[in-house]
Amino acid sequence: MARSQGQLTHRFTERRWCYNNTAMPPPADIVKVAIEWPGANAQLIEMDQKRPLSSIIREVCDGWSLSGSEQFALRYADGPQLYITEQSRGEIKNGTILRLAISPGRAARQLLERIQSHGIDARLEALKELAKLSADPTFATEFINMEGIGTLARLVESGTHFGEMLAFTLTAFLELMDHGIVSWDLISLSFIKQIAGYVNQPMVDVSILQRSLAILESMVLNSHSLYHRVAQEITVGQLIGHLSNQEIQTYAIALINALFLKAPEDRRQEMASTLAQKHLRSIILNHVIRGNRPIKAEMAHQLYVLQVLTFNLLEERMMTKMDPNDQAQRDIIFELRRIAFDGENDPTGTEKRKAMYTKDYKMLGFTNHVNPAMDFTQTPPGMLALDNMLYLAKVHQDTYIRIVLENSSREDKHECPFGRCAIELTRMLCEILQVGELPNEGCNDYHPMFFTHDRAWEEFFCVCIQLLNKTWKEMRATAEDFNKVMQVVREQITRALAMKPASLDQLKNKLRGLSYSEVLRLRQSERMSQDDFQSPPIIELRERIQPEILELIKQQRLNRLCEGSCFRKLGNRRRQEKFWFCRLSLNHKVLHYGDLDESPQGEVPFELLSDKIPVSDIKSVVTGKDCPHMKEKSALKQNKEVLELAFSVLYDPDETLNFVAPNKYEYCIWTDGLCALLGREMGSDLTRSDLDTLISMEMKLRLLDLENITIPEAPPPVPKEPSSYNFTYNYS
Repeated sequence: MARSQGQLTHRFTERRWCYNNTAMPPPADIVKVAIEWPGANAQLIEMDQKRPLSSIIREVCDGWSLSGSEQFALRYADGPQLYITEQSRGEIKNGTILRLAISPGRAARQLLERIQSHGIDARLEALKELAKLSADPTFATEFINMEGIGTLARLVESGTHFGEMLAFTLTAFLELMDHGIVSWDLISLSFIKQIAGYVNQPMVDVSILQRSLAILESMVLNSHSLYHRVAQEITVGQLIGHLSNQEIQTYAIALINALFLKAPEDRRQEMASTLAQKHLRSIILNHVIRGNRPIKAEMAHQLYVLQVLTFNLLEERMMTKMDPNDQAQRDIIFELRRIAFDGENDPTGTEKRKAMYTKDYKMLGFTNHVNPAMDFTQTPPGMLALDNMLYLAKVHQDTYIRIVLENSSREDKHECPFGRCAIELTRMLCEILQVGELPNEGCNDYHPMFFTHDRAWEEFFCVCIQLLNKTWKEMRATAEDFNKVMQVVREQITRALAMKPASLDQLKNKLRGLSYSEVLRLRQSERMSQDDFQSPPIIELRERIQPEILELIKQQRLNRLCEGSCFRKLGNRRRQEKFWFCRLSLNHKVLHYGDLDESPQGEVPFELLSDKIPVSDIKSVVTGKDCPHMKEKSALKQNKEVLELAFSVLYDPDETLNFVAPNKYEYCIWTDGLCALLGREMGSDLTRSDLDTLISMEMKLRLLDLENITIPEAPPPVPKEPSSYNFTYNYS
């Protein structure tokens, strides 16, 4: 009795494990695959990778008595169902299920004819299929070569498409353009106006609005000339109006960021003022950060980008030196002195006034008492430090006067020099918040508190300068301790920021809890293993315990690999994210992986992961810039954040499986686990941290009975023999 296609395919999937785990693997140039064709039994063949693909397709067509083999091609049956080419055939693994399909050129020609037909239903189905196929680079090349992009653009410009039909048209257009085959500069002004019109209309379907915003963002990011055209058609106010809609918030903020990023330097401050007038910050705070939905990774990234671009507006002042001869700039220093010492009468004589000013500038904590303008000639922080000091003096006048007078009344050796501290603190904050650096592609590190105030940077400085003054007093510091105090303050600020305070008030509370004594306690706790266990007996105990702890860490890493992790595929557009999942088999012999439509919630069954790599085939694991996918993507080569999270598995014969971990923790888990599988040393920062923590805990547990007992450096001497052995114990 003949088996059905489904039965054969199912049997074949059951046998794939056998192909991948046999003691004698098939030759490297032979892969065993199943090929499906609608209405026919699947063919199980051994594909010789040295044979031309056209010859294999002809043989498959002959098996089903299909003529015209040049009109057919092979595609993957699972996942994105991409076409297989001579360039990509090396990715086919043993046990893969393929599907015979019409060739990409023939498919492109048929779809091009159908989307121009008069039948609405036929056109809708064609556009739906086109939207799906456009992600395939092979099909996209064929379709674009047939002037398909122009056809889609004319359909949009005609204004006759609505609803689903328009959504599929825009999806296909965006997918095709993202392959980078056609320059965005070729887009017509009428097309831009039509897309901008969808964004500006009050009642437009969400799917159309999402794709329109994504298209405009790509235009801005990929073409300097199109930036100006889009900026003329779209106003920031119109985009801000879309932030109340949770379905399109991410797209709207992404376009705002793109316009902000590509704006000429002379227009960025103007755009920032417009954003402030339109209350962008408060709208984001109320509708996004404090909204009723959790913030997803892409939204977190866009908020981080907006935060970075906003702080980068400070770069000009940060890199501007003070001109000692500029009277307007010197007047700011005079104003600082006036606010601090307003109650004192100015002497009338020029010499007396100069002497008084010198004394006041010394009390203000400037390094150059005669001409404090010279303190602001170093960049960074340049004039930005003076701006911060003036903001504190005017907006928080009581705090400013208290800090200055409090320190001027101390003994000279214990006074905290306000001017010098403010300048150094400004430089430190610029480093911590990376002012002047471009956003990192893989970073989501935004701080909610910076969206709670219109002058968040200045308020942040005011909180930190009070912290510095408080820490100076707690440390009973002198001028010689200046650098030491700044190091402690930096640690206090970075620890508080790591807690992600939701507001500036919460930041103050976090910093209040991080007093100097608390920082010392944390430091002591963190280096306990280094400081408390240095005697030879303890070192010997540590060496005996270490192999057990390393084995425990190894098992934890392998267990995490068995649970699996989701990885994001890097592409041109982050909002339409594509994911793939990878996990280790329970017997630690096979890596299973496969594509997913969305980020999974929990564990993904092995049955859904169609691809496999035997661990025995893995040759090595490489990280960072040595990864093949980092060498290929020139845009990512410069991205430090992505480089730090990238690693690749090299396996037989000469193939790679490329990863970009979602965060540093997952990166360490996977690189450690893969090294453990290969019998190599686990060398990540996480392993070192876990090893120190676990060894410290284990040693403390073993040494509990010796608490408060000094452990000698050398073993105690052996006592002398007794003078007589004539002694007994009386148990009665």
